Amino acid sequence: MQQSLEIMLDDKNMIVMKLLHYFITEKNYNPIILQGVENEIWLENLDEDYKIIRIVSNYIHNDEQFRFDMFKTKRIMKKIKVKTLSFKMSTLSIFLDLGDSVNMNDNTIKDVDCLKVIEEKDLKNSDLVKSIFPDLNKKLKYTEDGFQLFARITNDINKHNKSDAEKMDEVFRPKVPYVTYGLILLCILCYVVPILFGYYDSLVSMFSIYPSAIKAGEYYRLLTAAFLHGNIIHLLFNCYALFVIGSQVESFLGRFKYIAIYLFSAVSASLLSMLFLGNHLSLGASGAIFGLMGAIVYFGYHYRVYLGNIVKSQIIPLILFNLLLGFTLPGIDNFAHIGGLIGGSVFTIALGIKYKSSNFEKINGWITSFIYLAFLIYLAFGY
Repeated sequence: MQQSLEIMLDDKNMIVMKLLHYFITEKNYNPIILQGVENEIWLENLDEDYKIIRIVSNYIHNDEQFRFDMFKTKRIMKKIKVKTLSFKMSTLSIFLDLGDSVNMNDNTIKDVDCLKVIEEKDLKNSDLVKSIFPDLNKKLKYTEDGFQLFARITNDINKHNKSDAEKMDEVFRPKVPYVTYGLILLCILCYVVPILFGYYDSLVSMFSIYPSAIKAGEYYRLLTAAFLHGNIIHLLFNCYALFVIGSQVESFLGRFKYIAIYLFSAVSASLLSMLFLGNHLSLGASGAIFGLMGAIVYFGYHYRVYLGNIVKSQIIPLILFNLLLGFTLPGIDNFAHIGGLIGGSVFTIALGIKYKSSNFEKINGWITSFIYLAFLIYLAFGY
């Protein structure tokens, strides 16, 4: 037992532990589980300059092995790109047991940098480390050594992983979608009650999108139209879509952000719709629902490690299919869909994604949302 611990705490393994401690606890990288990969640790943080950090401890003694390692790295990077919807995947490969005869200049893979580290001083002397991770060498200094250092590093990593797991549980834990239920109920009541009491046609005439009436001052139509529907099929389809998509947005983003995105999307959908309606009426929740789909795409982009496959295989195809359907079939206000989709996307950027969005992103989102809304108002009322 004592001998195995001594082997585990040799110089190479201690460098591995220290690097893991730095990249996980200081830079928020997360380990990637890869099948069939041995003596390598892959870490991922899509918000850093280097999206991927590879720590390679197996012995590579000649150029042929090095080229094969680069070939294997390229294949794995390609899979990660697809999964995370990433176009660029900058990677740093840190080799801890590279033969003296290996020529790292043999690396021809774009976006992959290689670093040879035999001792900690190699990190200290690396210009690449100084430029990208200037605090790394300072963070590798510890007062503990041996088993105490191993225990501290292990404990810190476990605490960090536990904290991350709690955050993910908070974000992805299912919540009861009360706001979604309320919106669905409101849409149903706005359809059923007027029919029962015989004033459905007058309600539609008074509250749906009608450009000349809105320009005359009936601005409330920009919002009220999102709660009216033309027939029972229209109502049921939108209520089902709202239940499926809205409940997810409400759970992921929270009730306040959800209702704000819904209302902003509804208004932006109505404004773009005004440009192409002429003397026709338009109504329905689909413009706001498209805004919610834009919100879920933006959320999925930030959490693409967890939702990348779902966004790519389900949400984006659903958006494209419905837009194509809108341009193909008559009677569908596809410009309302487009207006809502863009509005929901930019306003989600403004409101931000918990634990992911920076203040810079949110400020840009608010500016973009204001410009987008002002542009639509100008086109609808002044163009």
